[in-house]
Amino acid sequence: MRYVYAGLILVVTAVVLMFNFQNLTSVTVTLFSMSLTMPASLLVIGVYILGMVSGSALFSLLRGWLHGATRKVP
Repeated sequence: MRYVYAGLILVVTAVVLMFNFQNLTSVTVTLFSMSLTMPASLLVIGVYILGMVSGSALFSLLRGWLHGATRKVP
């Protein structure tokens, strides 16, 4: 089974590296009066990471609210 996991890690790593090499075009992102120029691949990876962080934070908040709402008061 560890060979399957190692193979999957290699495939995912190869896909990410190919994505990075094929998307080296610079893009400019502007927010209010600030602007930032970076490769497109870094922008996509950064947005993906921010989405994971914000999604997990929202899921944790909703789970806490649900747990508090269903808790029995002694």
